Parts: sequence; structure tokens; C-alpha cells
Amino acid sequence: MMTKGISLYQSTNLNPTNIEFNRPNKLQINTLNPNPTHSRFPRRPLRVLSLSVDPSAANRNVKSAVEAHAPPLVVVGSANADIYVEIERLPKEGETISAKTGQTLAGGKGANQAACGAKLMYPTYFVGRLGEDAHGKLIAEALGDGGCGVHLDYVRSVDDEPTGHAVVMLQSDGQNSIIIVGGANMKAWPEKMSDDDLEIVRNAGIVLLQREIPDSINIQVAKAVKKAGVPVILDVGGMDTPIPNELLDSVDILSPNETELSRLTGMPTESFEQICQAVAKCHKLGVKQVLVKLGSKGSALFIEGKNPIQQSIIPAAQVVDTTGAGDTFTAAFAVAMVEGKSHEECLRFAAAAASLCVQVKGAIPSMPDRTSVLKLLKSSI
Repeated sequence: MMTKGISLYQSTNLNPTNIEFNRPNKLQINTLNPNPTHSRFPRRPLRVLSLSVDPSAANRNVKSAVEAHAPPLVVVGSANADIYVEIERLPKEGETISAKTGQTLAGGKGANQAACGAKLMYPTYFVGRLGEDAHGKLIAEALGDGGCGVHLDYVRSVDDEPTGHAVVMLQSDGQNSIIIVGGANMKAWPEKMSDDDLEIVRNAGIVLLQREIPDSINIQVAKAVKKAGVPVILDVGGMDTPIPNELLDSVDILSPNETELSRLTGMPTESFEQICQAVAKCHKLGVKQVLVKLGSKGSALFIEGKNPIQQSIIPAAQVVDTTGAGDTFTAAFAVAMVEGKSHEECLRFAAAAASLCVQVKGAIPSMPDRTSVLKLLKSSI
């Protein structure tokens, strides 16, 4: 298997005109060095970004965080080409129906979360695997230069597996059903993670994992992160197989939606009381914090030994596509968390980001920027 590293020139210079990272004009594929060098992020007190609704205050704090070399958000996970088909309803068994339109966009839970972190103006790195094909190029361009501004130094491309892809059946009411083909996400990882890949997660401010890559990779990352004292959030979305205890033991926050929580625990989750009982089972499995995404009913953070913290949704003007809303919520929560905000502030910031996400079709294209989130928070007070 031949691997190639996709890298972006790194710069922490700040453009005072638009308060964003300076980036080169062209994405470069490094075919000579599959393990590009990187600067270590020293662990130090984080100068946080403000959730203030005053744009000038937000911009000043963004500049402060960049100048302080804030330890980054690192997402280890999947990247897919999402093949959207818009339909009135799902086909019945044995039935063929026509789609209104079809479109291919960048997505995948890992890529979605990385894109969200970067669009919220927090330094974000993505560790993943792509195939050397058109879908891989689509994803790299969407995430990196000219796209969201995610650092791609730790993305590897392989020549013997296709880029992961998914068929997203989008119904007229905005709900979706998804079929995933793992491709490079599942088959292009080494048996043992390289020191280079593990070094970036050890020096992160927070790490996000999902279940669209092999559990063995998540376990290696989670263990390395735990030893380094870096918080890790595991999004349960992806494989529906039981989560290994070895992985559960190394995560700080487990983040399922209602359906995933029910599948994980074997318990009903139709009422909030049932959700509380299911979460109690997660606590018995060793997970101290559980962040549950409840769709139209909002979200709740359960910390063992404390009362749950609930957050209602921030209503969207219209629901166009719910794809990526959960990833947006999780990533936005992580950004607020690494910025040192309270649990309540983290939940509200994440709710605002998710509300904006569902109003645009596509996963990565729908990820909101920081200014839009702050404006919504201000208007919804």
C-alpha cells in the first residue's frame, strides 16, 4: 500500500482585515514525505475564545488565541463523499423510484466535525485516510485550502482503496437515511498508529473520535490521549457493533443520539425518564459523562452523580437537511469546551450551531461560521 501525505503550509500569522488564518493559494500533495513534520503544541493555559455576542470582542479573542498557539482540536475519523439523492419518500422493498436531483458533496463524520471546528475559527487538525480518486480530491479541497481551513498534515492518501462514500436519501421533510461504504476509512489504516499521528493527538486541546473507522485505531488514539491528559469525546455514530470496553475506559464523554443510546444499552429511550435510565447503564460501564443528542427535543449532558443539564433546541427558520446536524453539535460543543466555557454555555453554543446547520443542504456546506452562531445566540436571548 502506497501512502501519500496531504499537507498545508502552516502559518499563525493573522490577517487583520478578516481575522482568519493566512493560507496558501494552492493545496499541495506531498509525494516525497508521507510523514510531514509538524510543530509541537506545548500544553499551556489556554487563552480562550469568547462566546460573546459582540463581534469586535470575539475577533479580539480569536486573535489572542491564535497568538497564544492554543492547543488544537484534533479529529481522528472518517471522510466520505456523500452522494445525495432527493426523494419524496423511501422506496418500499422491491420498488424503484426516481430522485428529483443528485449531487456529490464532501462529508463523513470525522470530516464534518473537523470542518465545523475550523469554521468556528478554532485551530483544527484532521487525521484520516482518503483514496487517490476524484472523491478524495473533492474532500481535500473542501476541507483544506479554499475550503474550511482544516489542517490536513495528517491525512494520508492510498492507492489501493477507494475514498469512503455514502448514499444519502434526503426526503422532502428534511429527514435522511444513509448507507455508508467504508473504503479507505476502514481498510487503509496501519495496524499500529505512527508516532507522528499519535504526537498530534497527545498535544491537542481536545480530541474527537467517531465509529466510522476501525475500533482498533480509536482505542490506540484514546489510550494515548488519556495518558497525555487530553479530553476525548467519542461520537457513537457509525458502526452499530458493541463498543469495546477498552475504548469506553479511555473516553471522557460519550455522545450518542437517542437511537444510538438505545442500541448501545438495549433499553428504550422514548421518554426522558427512559433516557436517564439508559444513561445510568452507561455510567455503570465506566463512562462518567454522556452527551445525548435528542433531535427536536434538544440535548442533555449527564455527569455521574449530578443532575442532568438540559438544552432545548434553538428553532430553525426552516429545516432543509438534518445531515451533519449531530456532527455540528458535537464539534461546536467541543470547541466551546476547549475554550473553557461552562457546560450550559457549551450546550447552548452547540444548539445554535446545529440550528443553523439544518437550514442548508449538505453536511460540510451547512457548517456555520462563528459570526453566524454568535448572531443567533444574541437574537435568541
